Amino acid sequence: MTETHKLTAEAAERLETEVVRLEGEGRRAIAERIGIAREWGDLKENAEYHAAKDAQAHLETKILQLREQLLTAQVVEAAEGGDVVAFGSTVEVEDEEGGRRMTYTLVSQHEAAPSEGRLAFDSPVGNALRDKRAGDVAVVATPRGERRLKVLTIS
Repeated sequence: MTETHKLTAEAAERLETEVVRLEGEGRRAIAERIGIAREWGDLKENAEYHAAKDAQAHLETKILQLREQLLTAQVVEAAEGGDVVAFGSTVEVEDEEGGRRMTYTLVSQHEAAPSEGRLAFDSPVGNALRDKRAGDVAVVATPRGERRLKVLTIS
């Protein structure tokens, strides 16, 4: 049985757009590379041809992976204006130890980009924040010990 994963509608749209781009311009570019490399002679010893064929295989694998993500995705609505942290919530927290404030948006694993403030909903921090309200403290176990994050706002 195939496991489903959550995606926002925006993420599903981005994936679909990427598939269309790869199937169109991506395949055309690879076909052009292969065509040019074929003109260079003997295919057995033609490194450019083999590199282009490898790139083609990687492109097709990427397309299949993205299609699989779309097929197994459960598109869910991001939480809007709730007072409890849920999938899609944007949460401002304060580290109780250092006083540092951070803002996170809880998204699917495929959308996560921690450096941009997008955390996977099922990550350790995402799990700790789940179902919290403004004023609550989320406790996150880390290799360096416990981190305590006070929830300031939820949007």
